[in-house]
Amino acid sequence: QVQLVESGGGLVQAGGSLRLSCAVSGRSISTNDMAWFRQAPGKDREFVAAIRWSDSSTHYPDSVKGRFTISRDNARNTVYLQMNSLKPEDTALYYCAADPYHYFKSPTYKYWGQGTQVTVSS
Repeated sequence: QVQLVESGGGLVQAGGSLRLSCAVSGRSISTNDMAWFRQAPGKDREFVAAIRWSDSSTHYPDSVKGRFTISRDNARNTVYLQMNSLKPEDTALYYCAADPYHYFKSPTYKYWGQGTQVTVSS
């Protein structure tokens, strides 16, 4: 059974930082594409970051590029999302995902965590 458990969300002021963690069991992150998505109320789920298993390349949309960093610790089977210079528009429920069915930037992954809330106050 594959489980993804996110943690690290919370309330932070604009300009602050948070680090999200995604602990994975039942599947090795070293041989799976891993990603973070977010969803704000009334909006579609949005791609935030991905790390490819084949070459460890990282990918971000322009909205978070230069502020967010995805990384992984294969020994801990955990993926991280370091978020700096947070803005109120970053407020959302953040999800960890593993093993895409198709394009890795699309929210069509086989496995999802339950989400962790990030709220950025102005």
